[in-house]
Amino acid sequence: MSDDEADPELIALLRKTLGLGGSSDPRTAETKVLENAQYAFDNAIDVALNPSKTKEAAETIWNLMQKKEYSTQTWTEHELHPKTKDENTVDFIFTMDLLNFSFWSELPSEKRFAIEYRGRKWTGYWSLVAALQRALDEDIPITTPEFWTKEDECTEELIKHVFRSATDEEIPMLQERLQCLREAGRVLCREYEGSFVNCIYNSNYSAASLVNLLAESFSCFRDETTFHGRRVRIYKRAQILVADLWACFNGEGYGEFNDIDKITMFADYRIPQMLHQLGCMSYSPPLESHIRRLQPIPSGSNWEIELRATSIWCVELIRREIERRHPETRVNPTVKSNKPTASEEDEDTEDHQQKCSTQKFVKKEPVEKPAGMGVNAILIDFFLYDTMKELEKAGQESIPHHRTRSIWY
Repeated sequence: MSDDEADPELIALLRKTLGLGGSSDPRTAETKVLENAQYAFDNAIDVALNPSKTKEAAETIWNLMQKKEYSTQTWTEHELHPKTKDENTVDFIFTMDLLNFSFWSELPSEKRFAIEYRGRKWTGYWSLVAALQRALDEDIPITTPEFWTKEDECTEELIKHVFRSATDEEIPMLQERLQCLREAGRVLCREYEGSFVNCIYNSNYSAASLVNLLAESFSCFRDETTFHGRRVRIYKRAQILVADLWACFNGEGYGEFNDIDKITMFADYRIPQMLHQLGCMSYSPPLESHIRRLQPIPSGSNWEIELRATSIWCVELIRREIERRHPETRVNPTVKSNKPTASEEDEDTEDHQQKCSTQKFVKKEPVEKPAGMGVNAILIDFFLYDTMKELEKAGQESIPHHRTRSIWY
């Protein structure tokens, strides 16, 4: 081996240590999202936290969450969410979170992009779920990875048909969504026998390992950037995919993760808006003025990174404060939410006939589950999102959400 060649054994060791590829010990896999968020917050210039307001918010959130009795068992209660607990549901959730980004609109509610299904119009996140369910009703295999790779069958025109709107506004970023489908289909067929279930098996019941696998294997889940010369991972959609599986399957079967509390909140634009409403987060005058004028903030800019990273860190501080004040939270967490486990708002040119590999995947035996927390970042995210949507519906929001159009949220 020459000096400039990488040592394959060293690379394998590094991958295992970092939890890449889903093969790491679930007790040691780390996404680095929280660590990176703290770094960005510590170096932020235009976004700050109010410690006293954050502690005050923690107690308010805890009390209201107890009152609403959050539980994972209610994930399937919404009429649009899958009701079965099988591989087809896993396929649906993967497709859903593969395409779950950028639904916000500047148009009035009656004119924004909407899907007509089951006698009503659905907007935001629910428009995506409705479109997928409608496509399946029409016998379009929209949740089948192999189908995504067949460009003569899964055409741009067909995808336009799947997301046909009940209004004049079309779905944002249609081309980007089609690219996500193409890439994911190729990767799943080439490396995972055409099934996301095999990614779950490879994660060895580790939420962090599965997030890392998604970010490593699929560029459309690689939600990371550079801030002050350092790599920052945010992984919003990868984390929410894991959370959706956990909630849908009630922490069992395909949703069983021994380290679910390593998942952070899902950094988009609704949670920063709510944290500002609570007084936890404050902005510099230039940033606040920019947001209030509804001016776009570029994806990957310092402002956007500070907003998202500070939100992650703020929710972590809220979680810690709840745990400090209420040690009884050290029980397995559950979630009940009016919101799904996905936000409302919220590549290459390989041969599309790439054959599925013959690699075999074996479901590993579950390891002993550590005690979870009664309130984790996932649940706090759900609560904040629900509350923000209620305030917005009542016209009581104190600031608009920031405008960033990207595939990351």
